Amino acid sequence: MNHYEVWVNLAPGAKDLEFVDALTAYLGFLQQKGLLESFRIRRRKFGFGPEALGEFNISMIFRDLAHLDAAFLRVAKRDEEVERLHAAVFSRVVDFKSGLYRDFPDEVREG
Repeated sequence: MNHYEVWVNLAPGAKDLEFVDALTAYLGFLQQKGLLESFRIRRRKFGFGPEALGEFNISMIFRDLAHLDAAFLRVAKRDEEVERLHAAVFSRVVDFKSGLYRDFPDEVREG
């Protein structure tokens, strides 16, 4: 599995529950289309965590890189439906950071 990790902070004036609702709608749409296995939304607790990372962590899980690429290709079309869902999320965040991780050791590991 491939884990696309995102860290963000809320934009000034953004409300936390509105952000989570918008993010759930966006990622739920991708999941319903079969473009995402699952996702988790987490918030830093008691201020613990590196300041360089955002208050919110979003984990998106994909079967493989082809699955991730299919999701990116669908989003890159920027059609009205995806654009509306994405804008509702993106307008509420700042300090975007991301990373790509894999389960380890994974099934392709030899030796």
